[in-house]
Amino acid sequence: MAVTPILMLLLVYGSAASEMQPLYETSAPLEFGPVPAGTYDTQAYYEPGAIGLLFGVVQTFLYVVQPHSFPEDLIRKIAQQKFGQVHNDYQKPENVVLTLQVIYYELGFIIAAVLGLLFVLLMPLVGLCFCMCRCCGNCGGEMHQRQKKNADCQRGCFATFLFASSVVMSVGVLCAYAANEHLTNQVRGAKKLVNSNFKDLKTLINDMPMQIDYLVNQYNTTKNRAISDLNNIGPLLGKRIHEQLTKKVHPALDAVLIMAGAIRETKEALENVSASVEILQEGTERLQANLKDAKTNLSNTLNDPACAQDKTVTTCNNIKSSLIHLNINANFSGLPDVSPQLANVNDVLKTDLTNLVQKGYAALNDTPELVQNQTKNIKSDIKNVFESIGSNITNFSKVIPLHHLLSNLTVHISKSETYIRNYFPVVEQYDFYRWLGFLVLCCTVMLILVFYYLGLMCGACGYDKKSSPTTRGCISNTAGNFLMAGVGISFIFSWVLMTLVVVTFIAGGNIEKLVCEPFEDRALFKVLDMPYLINSQWRNYLSGILLQNPDINLTFEKVYSDCKENKGIYSALRIDNLFNINDLLNVSMYTEDISEKFEKVNVNLSNIILLDDKGKQNLQNFSSTKIDEIDFAAFLAEIGKNITKVDLLAYANSLETSALQLPKGALENALKGHANSIRMIHIQLVLPLEQSMSILNQSIRLLQRTAPEFPGEIANVITSVDAAQMLIRDNASSVVIQETKKYMETIIGYFVLYIQWFKDSIAMDVAACKPIANFIDTAVDVFLCSYLVDSMNTFWFGLGAATIFLIPAIICAIKLAKFYRRMDTEDVYDDIETVPMKNLENGNNGYHNEHVYGIQNPVMTSGVEQW
Repeated sequence: MAVTPILMLLLVYGSAASEMQPLYETSAPLEFGPVPAGTYDTQAYYEPGAIGLLFGVVQTFLYVVQPHSFPEDLIRKIAQQKFGQVHNDYQKPENVVLTLQVIYYELGFIIAAVLGLLFVLLMPLVGLCFCMCRCCGNCGGEMHQRQKKNADCQRGCFATFLFASSVVMSVGVLCAYAANEHLTNQVRGAKKLVNSNFKDLKTLINDMPMQIDYLVNQYNTTKNRAISDLNNIGPLLGKRIHEQLTKKVHPALDAVLIMAGAIRETKEALENVSASVEILQEGTERLQANLKDAKTNLSNTLNDPACAQDKTVTTCNNIKSSLIHLNINANFSGLPDVSPQLANVNDVLKTDLTNLVQKGYAALNDTPELVQNQTKNIKSDIKNVFESIGSNITNFSKVIPLHHLLSNLTVHISKSETYIRNYFPVVEQYDFYRWLGFLVLCCTVMLILVFYYLGLMCGACGYDKKSSPTTRGCISNTAGNFLMAGVGISFIFSWVLMTLVVVTFIAGGNIEKLVCEPFEDRALFKVLDMPYLINSQWRNYLSGILLQNPDINLTFEKVYSDCKENKGIYSALRIDNLFNINDLLNVSMYTEDISEKFEKVNVNLSNIILLDDKGKQNLQNFSSTKIDEIDFAAFLAEIGKNITKVDLLAYANSLETSALQLPKGALENALKGHANSIRMIHIQLVLPLEQSMSILNQSIRLLQRTAPEFPGEIANVITSVDAAQMLIRDNASSVVIQETKKYMETIIGYFVLYIQWFKDSIAMDVAACKPIANFIDTAVDVFLCSYLVDSMNTFWFGLGAATIFLIPAIICAIKLAKFYRRMDTEDVYDDIETVPMKNLENGNNGYHNEHVYGIQNPVMTSGVEQW
């Protein structure tokens, strides 16, 4: 009753999800948060605890009795044959075959039921016959016990078997008692579970308005995000346009900036050349003068008379011959002057090319501001469209009488809850009667067991081997009476017990096999979902009832599974096939209006100047500075020479080595002093000249390498700048249109994302139907199967075991009572008549009979065998 109004409500809200798909993945997806929902308290799962072991044993027994799987095809055939309507067609072959299939499926139950019915029919009949026989002195009714040598063994065996049977019966009756108490306890506690289910249903209904309001209100989040992007159209759209233009414009401006750096490097190289040449020219003059003085001083020393001696003449002559090498080798005075080229470059650098390029960058970077200023006129129009969409989304819930539907739904649930609550006392009352009846049956078995246990106890305590059968004690005789009382009650009530066992076995076993097990593995739903099964005119019964369209593929199994996963009723019941409100939430109807507004966007970027004519002229002037006319060969020729003809440091070392070969004295010391002077000339004059020569070498080679390339590179740079400027002037509109379209798709994408989220939330979160699945689980899995069927099956299983073992218990009790009860007559042995043939003359295999001897209570003689 509570489900139908929920379906009607979801017919309204379920179709709110639009069929539109997002145009493209937005760069910054919106976060709407989880849909608020109440907490469901029902745990539609039952853990039986320790008694679950008994439930498992009973289910195993039922599997042995009925090992066949759920008969889906058989049930389908039965439904198609409609046996309930064609009473006269049982003789048809197909019906006969179907009947045989049913019998084959139920064969285990049939056999067990037949055996039970035989027990019910034969047990009273056997009891009646036994009673009549006992009254006639037969079947153990004769109060005379024949003595046998194995009497003690027989008595022990009968007592043992009776005790074992009683223990099994005790276990069975305890199982039945536990099942009886378990069922009563669960029925008493079922009210809490029922209340929990109805509470969850009310939570489901009460949360619906809040959830719908939440979905509707989240449109404001979408609208605010779109308006925020619209207010920042400059930074957003302008940035996109700027990024697209930058891909082609920046390389051109970067090339100009690189060329400006090359111009400065060229100036530095020319300045280095000019300064280095001047330094080299001045340095070589000073070096020449110092070498001349060093050579003169060294020559004067070698003219000393000490060099004319035999020991020194050779060394002195060698030193004199090497003086010719103390001269400069490179001549920098004839190098070309680069001052004209340097002057031309300085003229070019009077124009700050870098600053002109930065102005181009700045003009391009102003694109977002240009877009912001030139799109002010469309913002208000687009915002009006947003408000129109919001009005329709906000007002669509008012079209449906929500409060009326919810109130009706609440009334149905309340009536159902009230009905069940009112019916609960009746259920508890009838359950009390059932509990009391089952308890009486258990007490009946317990009474029988009490008699058996008392009989065994009294027999064990009161039996005296030395006493004759006619002189047994009162306790022993009472033991036999207890046993026979148990036998009598067994005959009286056993058929009643077995009748209840058979009825509950047939009912509980078939419910377990045909309802509980197939419900657990979903096979029951497959039967219900068979086409044309319940209604021969409908392919799908559930969709025919709920959606009035039996062709819609809506199955019990799918609905139950979806609700089990806590999906929304809208998706679980396929309500989109009945009611569709896409027209109210269809963004596509507003897309054209938004597109028309964005088509009015006209961003003019023609005022962006990357490099003006002054900057281009500056580049062209640099290409005519005549740097490539420098005589690089003359520079490289002199740079390739050493500063001096000889390495002064090596020469000084050689001179010092020669001095060491001379005798100790003034000549040696003088030569060492000249060697140190030459070293100082190398350090103070040659090394700085070598550094200047290295700088000159690097600068000249740089100029030699770059100068020929400047005209072509400058032409390429100017061409690249002109192409970028043409792109801005002629093709920027296409970039603007392209990026404006993407920006528009981003704005629309927010609404598409919202609609998609709305659809997903309706399908998965709004009116999540977990309480409905819990309601079904509670009714079938918990109440019917776990509470009722498992307990009832355990009851008949325990009571049936106790009832069946009444048979061996009766037999053993009757046999055993003969050994405990006080007999009227007994067998007597004579010491003389011990010959077998003689004994035969006395009849009864050598035992005396009271009728033969004419005595009523013969006593044991001295030759009687002791018990």
